[in-house]
Amino acid sequence: MPPEPFFCGPGLDRADALRGDPSALARLATQPDARQLKWTDGFPKLTADGRLAWQPAQRTDLFLGLSGGTPCYCAIEDANATAWAAFPLLAILDDTDAPLFAVAFSLSRWHQRHRFCANCGQSTDVVRGGWSRHCRSCSAEHFPRVDPVVIMIAECDGALLLGRQPHYPPGRYSALAGFVEVGESIEAAVRRELHEEAGITVGAVTYVASQPWPFPSSLMIGCSALAENRKLTIDTTELDDARWFQRQEVEAALAGEPDAPFQPPPKAAIARTLLERWLSA
Repeated sequence: MPPEPFFCGPGLDRADALRGDPSALARLATQPDARQLKWTDGFPKLTADGRLAWQPAQRTDLFLGLSGGTPCYCAIEDANATAWAAFPLLAILDDTDAPLFAVAFSLSRWHQRHRFCANCGQSTDVVRGGWSRHCRSCSAEHFPRVDPVVIMIAECDGALLLGRQPHYPPGRYSALAGFVEVGESIEAAVRRELHEEAGITVGAVTYVASQPWPFPSSLMIGCSALAENRKLTIDTTELDDARWFQRQEVEAALAGEPDAPFQPPPKAAIARTLLERWLSA
């Protein structure tokens, strides 16, 4: 079986039982081995070998969890950089540190954008080690949001449907995707997005894998679907192009062959996992 999607995995022990105990969190912060994540240019900083860079804890805004008993923290940093700016870092980021990179980036971004109460408009305080915010005015508690996104490949007669968006690098094709709307199931979202963007009707929808995507806070829900036919009607406001690819063409793309018909998505994207698992099926 191909490896699980990038950004997945256990990361640190999140120590949920400690988050609601301010005295326990205060004691952890005074431990001599407590450490804080370094940042640079809007992202968690990496060492030359792709590992996360740390320093002795000075600002303990966000309690990331425990690593073998060592408390790990992160300041609330300026996390306004985009996924496209992150791809050079993600190309070298060690797989084992990727889940923690995602947590730190997403949490920092959420705190930046949710300093005020959505209920009454007053300022809020960081509580539970940074895993929620509390409004002293109306007592509302706010938690980091996660936006569900379906990302899917459609198959028909052994061929795979992929598309490209205007901002993709030249030649890149990837899985189609879209946000799950209010009152919609995963299966319904897959069928709607494929019909809206490519004009196809699909039947069976199968869940494949999921991936946290921290730009800023999505949960990518990877699926596959069986299309009734290959006739495409492309929504050019969403896609530059969409095409059906044969298995050998997908194999060539993932192998990086010079004459491959398209450039595949990078390893950090769950779309890459969907292609790998389709080939291995």
